[in-house]
Amino acid sequence: MSAYAALTGAGFRAQVRDKATLFFTFAFPLIFLVVFGLIFSGQDVKASGRPYISYIAPGVMSWGVANAAVFSVAFTLMQWRRDDLLRFIRMTPTRLPAVLGSRYVLALGVGVVQAVLFVGIALLPPFGLELKSSWPLALPVLVFGITAFLTIGVVIGSLADTPEAVAAIANCLMVPMAFLSGSFMPMDMLPDWLQTGSRILPLRYLNDAVSAALSGRGDMGDIVLGCGGLVVFTVIFGAVSLKTFRWSNRA
Repeated sequence: MSAYAALTGAGFRAQVRDKATLFFTFAFPLIFLVVFGLIFSGQDVKASGRPYISYIAPGVMSWGVANAAVFSVAFTLMQWRRDDLLRFIRMTPTRLPAVLGSRYVLALGVGVVQAVLFVGIALLPPFGLELKSSWPLALPVLVFGITAFLTIGVVIGSLADTPEAVAAIANCLMVPMAFLSGSFMPMDMLPDWLQTGSRILPLRYLNDAVSAALSGRGDMGDIVLGCGGLVVFTVIFGAVSLKTFRWSNRA
């Protein structure tokens, strides 16, 4: 068995056994969907005349998938480095691409299941999300998004030395980004300068592309722009992650 397959299998078994983390990974975004979906049920955004759910569902789903990608790899790398597992792995023929590749596959699997579950619930009558014919394009968009946010998680996991530090850094990054990128409220409700400024945030590109694919709030150009922006952030944070990655806290 290759090192990549062994690490992927071990990571999968660890995730399945951690019932609490597994539950909240899927339940946490759904809580926001239920709360916002029921509060704004049947209401439209005045600026656009579109239902609130067409903004909230894609935005919260994008944030949930991105959040899971960041936290999963950040906590794993921090714990493996703290417990010296990464140092032992380095002593074997295993290389860094195999380590990160195993986490990437697991993050993709979790993200796809999250998206399917989330959209399935959003389609229920209490919420009333209506999918457009372009909805299959949301899948490649999510792949680009998970890739970008996984590189962010690698940076956090390489810099933080304790679980508390990982949680603090990741939350300080992901929670404000959710509000500033339109995950919890329509971007139309934000000032023009803030809408423009949010273009420096990767979640804005993920939100816009997923919204265009799922609910038709945009066209093919918005999907391409979103994917392009995510590729740029992947390259940037990927380069940073290679500079900051540490095999051991002793180094």
